Amino acid sequence: MLKVENLTKEFGGVVAIQDVTFRVKEGEIFGLIGPNGAGKTTILNIISGALKPTRGRVIFKGEDITGYPPPKIVARGIARTFQNIRLFKSMSVLENVLIGFHSHLDYKFWDALFRLPPFFREEKKYREMGMELLEYLGIGEFATYQADQLSYGNQRKVEIARALATGADLLLLDEPVAGMNPKESQELADLVLKLREEKEKTILFIEHDMSFVQKVGDRVLVLDYGRTIFEGTPQEMLVHPEVIKAYLGDVDVEG
Repeated sequence: MLKVENLTKEFGGVVAIQDVTFRVKEGEIFGLIGPNGAGKTTILNIISGALKPTRGRVIFKGEDITGYPPPKIVARGIARTFQNIRLFKSMSVLENVLIGFHSHLDYKFWDALFRLPPFFREEKKYREMGMELLEYLGIGEFATYQADQLSYGNQRKVEIARALATGADLLLLDEPVAGMNPKESQELADLVLKLREEKEKTILFIEHDMSFVQKVGDRVLVLDYGRTIFEGTPQEMLVHPEVIKAYLGDVDVEG
């Protein structure tokens, strides 16, 4: 589904990532792992269109999407969440999710301006779809709450619901369990697996929590100072000498 080829990003004279190459198969849960500053979020920013690479290509479903702006990336079927949750806190939970449907709206400017029937039909349809997503994620009861009234874990679910509302086939999750307690982390791990099995989503994630990585990851790529030092299963990663030296001393490993 996704091919990243020889991706390099330089900021001035600083090389953030260098010649990073990997593939994510359809239906796979693939992790980008590495210490802070390793270049993980830079890669997600390039894939999602927030940054342009210095060199290299991003291929999605056979199409070269390198350098496409974010709206065009979303239209192609890629959506993301952020390490620091980005919700409109003064809006309701449901309203935040409705934003994800924006590119699918099928009424004209005049319909909205004069509140014509096509506008109300579309609004009703997507409100119902938004509620279905919230119910699916177990937070339907909070639909009318202001987004900032929810717990951290539930705010993360709202962000995932908004990403799902775009209709994306590939979800990019940037540190989805950062700041969560063990119960919330387990719930989100279960949700990620559920999205793959029931919604047939492909997922690329960044995470420092090795317990989460082991629960959900099919394969992982480990970065250190912008370079790939390992690619394989989470179990293989945990005993790889270079990974242990570069990274595992800085994270919590279950057991």
